[in-house]
Parts: sequence; C-alpha cells; structure tokens
Amino acid sequence: MINPRTSLFALLLILGLPLIAGDIVSHKAISPDLALEMVKHALEACRKRGYQVTAVVVAGDGAEVALMRDVHASRFTIQIAREKANAVILSGIASGEFRDNRRDIQQEMNHVNGVLLLQGGLPISAGGYQLGAIGVSGAPGGERDELCAKDAIDKVQDRLEFAD
Repeated sequence: MINPRTSLFALLLILGLPLIAGDIVSHKAISPDLALEMVKHALEACRKRGYQVTAVVVAGDGAEVALMRDVHASRFTIQIAREKANAVILSGIASGEFRDNRRDIQQEMNHVNGVLLLQGGLPISAGGYQLGAIGVSGAPGGERDELCAKDAIDKVQDRLEFAD
C-alpha cells in the first residue's frame, strides 16, 4: 500500500516545489519500555507506603503507553489515573497545580471527557520536551498519589536528563 505522505513528498520533489520549513515535524516520544518501568516504580513506591494503586503513562498526545493496576486497586482507579495524566497533557503542568491555578474553571474541566483535575498526575519531560505524563490513583488522597508518581520519575530522572 502506498503511503499518502510519501506520495505527496515524491510529487513535490518531481515538481521541483520546495518544502517549506515546518512542513516536516520531528517528534520525541517516551519508549514503551521506559513507560512500563515508570508504572512499575510508581506501584512499588505506593506499596512501600501501604497503598494499592493504578499507574498510567500517556504519551504527549494522551495515548496510553503503559498501565499497571495493583491487585487490590479498584478498577475505577484505571480511569482516574488516566484522566489525571490527561489533565497534565492538556495543561503542561502537574494536575494538582492545574486544579489549584484554575479553580475558576475546575467544575467545567471535570466535565471534559477524559480529563480530571485531581492531584496525582505529573509531566514527564526530557531535554525541554514534554514526552508525556504519569497519573496515579488509589492512595488515600491525591497528594499521596503524586508522591508515588514523583518517585517513579525520580527513579528514571538520570535517563530522562541524558536523553537526546
């Protein structure tokens, strides 16, 4: 099957039309292996504190890359963790910080499909790029969810800092 993008590029080359800067976009993404490692670290961090949680890592577009739910974490924690991470993707900042900064629209934002303004979602960044977000749900309180998410990021921070 012919890729339409490849065909368009070939046509432009044949016609001698120049590509305009910005026509081709580079994209950095978190690897599935690193995302899986991060959700494992989040679960381990919460287990050490006595909590059963779900952790989700989403890519920069909000698509799930890795998800892990501990044995006794409610199935509802899957959706909550995902929607906390999506709040980070929407705002570019921690979900709790977004909630605190925009209390004026918090109720409205909680009606946006797939976004939940609760503490427990953190951005994942490397080299000035937001690669995605991690969301955790299931601990008694969002501040505890966020601690587990932060522990997961801290465990891989060296790898994130030295990513190209």
